[in-house]
Amino acid sequence: MPFNSLDYTVIAAYFAVMIIVGALARKRGQENLEDYFTGGKNLPWWLIGTSMVATTFAADTPLAVTGITASDGIAGNWIWWNFMFSGLITVFLYAKLWKRADVITDVEFISIRYSGRPAKLLRGFRALYLAFPINCIILGWVTVGMAKVLTILTGAEQWAIILLLYLLIGVYISFSGLWGVIITDFIQFIIAMGGSILLAYYAVSHIGGLNQLKAEMSDLFGSGHAMLSLNPFNKPEIAIATVLVWVGMMWWASWYPGAEPGGGGYIAQRMFSAKDERNAVGGTLLFNVAHYALRPWPWILVGLVAMVVYPGLDDPESGYPLLMLELLPAGLLGLLSVSFLAAFVSTVSTHLNWGASYVVNDFYKPFLKPDSDFDSPEKAQKHYVFVSRISTLLMMLVAIGVSYLFDSVKGGWEAILSIGAGTGLVYMLRWFWWRINAWSEIAAMSGAAVGSFLAPIIGFDGFAAKMIFTTVFSTIIWIAATFSTAPADEKTLQTFYDRVKPGGPGWKRFVSPGEKRPSLLPGVVYAALSAISILALLSGMGQVFFGSTVIGAGCVVGGVAGLCFVVKQI
Repeated sequence: MPFNSLDYTVIAAYFAVMIIVGALARKRGQENLEDYFTGGKNLPWWLIGTSMVATTFAADTPLAVTGITASDGIAGNWIWWNFMFSGLITVFLYAKLWKRADVITDVEFISIRYSGRPAKLLRGFRALYLAFPINCIILGWVTVGMAKVLTILTGAEQWAIILLLYLLIGVYISFSGLWGVIITDFIQFIIAMGGSILLAYYAVSHIGGLNQLKAEMSDLFGSGHAMLSLNPFNKPEIAIATVLVWVGMMWWASWYPGAEPGGGGYIAQRMFSAKDERNAVGGTLLFNVAHYALRPWPWILVGLVAMVVYPGLDDPESGYPLLMLELLPAGLLGLLSVSFLAAFVSTVSTHLNWGASYVVNDFYKPFLKPDSDFDSPEKAQKHYVFVSRISTLLMMLVAIGVSYLFDSVKGGWEAILSIGAGTGLVYMLRWFWWRINAWSEIAAMSGAAVGSFLAPIIGFDGFAAKMIFTTVFSTIIWIAATFSTAPADEKTLQTFYDRVKPGGPGWKRFVSPGEKRPSLLPGVVYAALSAISILALLSGMGQVFFGSTVIGAGCVVGGVAGLCFVVKQI
């Protein structure tokens, strides 16, 4: 085992900090579901934004980026960069609306937007669907990533360690609730990001600097290679997929955790926990800037070095932890191991809490044990918090079982994208068009599931072809269902409009005489400017590393200036 006493001291210090945070979180009041699942709805933008970033920074993420870069070069990362467009639209068009909805989960939104038996059916089904198969698939690939790291770093039986970690995390989160998750996320993001930057520095230094890395890449792939370019059109074999699927379609068509079209999932949960609309917008913007502009380059640099140092690896994703073992001195190896632990803990804790919120708030409470079964609201809330803790532990056990079914991080990503293809447009339009109803969502989800199953049978085998077929198939299904079924009743629609005040022409019939409807144009403009700014930061750093320092610095300055302008408008 490569660890020495200093490494073990660093790891022990990390667990000590987490125990202290957990103890403090346990003392915080958790009298009701709002406290337990939304932190009392009183959190500042910088805390919820950092929590979002930490949640999407799992142990699998650096490994996945390493594998993608080894396969398709830097431009291959457009498979997840494309979601910045959906994320920024969420910031400027949906964050305020989610906060005004004033619910505990995004699934509860169904009960205020739709009416009748279809709404009840959709809420119950979607709660269990997201809590178990979808949430546990996500936890499955996160666990696979951590298992790979543990295997390489310790040589021990990784699943024994995984079981222990899950047990500790499950107990910790069941008692601390969302407040404990968010505070832990803040600490763990600092550790995980700092570790990534340190490893990138050691990796580039080991290869002899950036110029030597470029030379080694040319030797490996030939002088005309495009592995260091962000431009997908420089690599013809992925250009069509990039235009049609990644940039052109996936960001609006597919449901994906952390990048849901129109917001949703744990991103929406963080918006609910903000103290006001401005903090909801600010926190979500911070997440998107950090997620897409600040984090990728340390992982990409390590991935590129791993390609040169370990050419021809059967599993390119393993290059990341292999470099950790080879390059890091005593103490820093422990710190980098802690950074992976921190990333793993932050993601698992969020998903356990988020999944339990669906089970209790959207299934158990409305269908099995409603408020009317209790003598007082206080007794009801105390009971629901207790059931939430039990549900968290149940979620943990199911996630462990599902984790055994995965052997590829990228495979998990593609599975989630495929079964959600075509649903995204419904989740966006339901806010701005009164005609969308519960059957629209049911049809979209069913159509995506059936379409992803039929695609390979019909002959759409590649990922890009499968996504296009499934999106077209499910879109036809939900549009037909929308116009062949009745909308929500007028009272529900009017109450929803009065509560949320969505802009645009889609709610014109519910606007009071003389009332001014909010315009969607400023939000679209700010989202576009933010996207341009993030792309400037991304490409600017790429130029600094592998091109012109002057051009790169100019792009970075321009990107920062654009984001500063947008922040002043919030």
